Amino acid sequence: MTLKPKDMNKEEFIKLGYQFVDWIADYLDNIEDYDVLPNIEPGDIKKEIPPNPPKGNDNFNNILKDVDEKIAKNLTHWNHPGFMAYFSSTSSGPGILAEFLSAAFNVNGMVWKSAPASVELEERMIEWLREFLNISNDFTGIIYDTASVSTMHAIAAARESINLEIRNKGMSGRNDLPLLKIYITDQTHSSIEKAALTLGLGLQSITKVKTNSNFSMNTAELEKEVKTDLAKGNIPLCVVATIGTTSSTAIDPVNEIAEFCNKNNIWLHVDSAYAGVISSIDEYKNIFEGWNKADSIVVNPHKWLFVPIDLSSLFIKKPEILKRAFSLIPEYLKTEVDEIAVNYMDYGIQLGRRFRSLKLWFIFRYYGTEGLREILKHHLQLAKKFEQWIDEHKYFEKMAEVNFGTICFRARIKNVDDENKLELLNKKLMDEVNHTGKIFITHTKLNGKFVLRLVLSGIRTEEKHLELAENILDEQLNKLIKGQALDG
Repeated sequence: MTLKPKDMNKEEFIKLGYQFVDWIADYLDNIEDYDVLPNIEPGDIKKEIPPNPPKGNDNFNNILKDVDEKIAKNLTHWNHPGFMAYFSSTSSGPGILAEFLSAAFNVNGMVWKSAPASVELEERMIEWLREFLNISNDFTGIIYDTASVSTMHAIAAARESINLEIRNKGMSGRNDLPLLKIYITDQTHSSIEKAALTLGLGLQSITKVKTNSNFSMNTAELEKEVKTDLAKGNIPLCVVATIGTTSSTAIDPVNEIAEFCNKNNIWLHVDSAYAGVISSIDEYKNIFEGWNKADSIVVNPHKWLFVPIDLSSLFIKKPEILKRAFSLIPEYLKTEVDEIAVNYMDYGIQLGRRFRSLKLWFIFRYYGTEGLREILKHHLQLAKKFEQWIDEHKYFEKMAEVNFGTICFRARIKNVDDENKLELLNKKLMDEVNHTGKIFITHTKLNGKFVLRLVLSGIRTEEKHLELAENILDEQLNKLIKGQALDG
């Protein structure tokens, strides 16, 4: 047994670094050799990992061998061009290299003095991203890890903005605190309800406003709900409008909602974690009309701007309210430049902060804004192509408008109208498609109906992969029809 009390020396690091980069490059180049979704059961991988850590060092070649045999083959491969599930988050080469460099720097951007370049690059990257997204200059921003955390901070700022002394007095044991209300829809991301739990507002604070036939928030119903709450003595705290909901990518009428919120002094948070990057494309700008009237906006570059997970951006008009909600400065973190520098620890619950902005910097510089737009336009074109294929297909029907790169559809067989049978058919179809290992799709429910979702936003996804998906859907559905005589 050999002990290694010190870090790698330069020569060893260079040798292994080359080997490691070669492995990553080969992985990305040959990623289609893997099944997108592994054919394993929970617990299978853990059985392959020893229950106790090694007492001595192991050879790096053995570690990479285990990466091959125990990790890579048992992953769901999000970078695979056939990954068409959830909101596919793919990492690009420059983003991966930036992540590599960030780990080498290993800085903690809690205050300016602890990581000056990290703090100021983040400030500038927020400005670059704001310009790219056509967000107005009266917003500033901050980088968090995920949209769930960004949104939680936005709602915390909304809570602080109503001046009920919650920072000092809290919310428990108070008789003077009315019920604070948050307005969403049944299509809104679940992170808003989790934020209500985290912030002590509770699920009773959530009102789900009725939607229109296209799954967007009904503004008239929102006005009714707010009026009802005011009559009860409740305080309308926040409306969360979405541009690109998770299930169907529905678009709430943000402009109308913003006018109502501004008139009634209600915080408006816009969740565009998935679709926000599309605001960079001229032909889609009208969809985002009104979001500059909001108080806060969340956009996730790691969802559709090819940034390795994680990187979420929160844009906010009044960062001083966010700072008021969270800033606590222990003596050991006070510095002589606090009055003139940005200390990001003041704008959230976390003290330690990774150097995430480095990834955004690399990607903007490697592709340029026009290069990024071209990739996004290609994905939108693929989505329109698949939408046309669904519309023309004998056995498939579209279940929601195709606003971005996500298509909601289902198999619908002649003379089969029973929803239970249709749900069973589509579940089986999804499972059979995923079992091929070539593509991976997921589902949702819209109006109580089981719906398939296919997402086209992977940086490695090309037209040939979409055609493969179409062929697999056709092949597997035809097998099910023949096997169960569902064609009537």
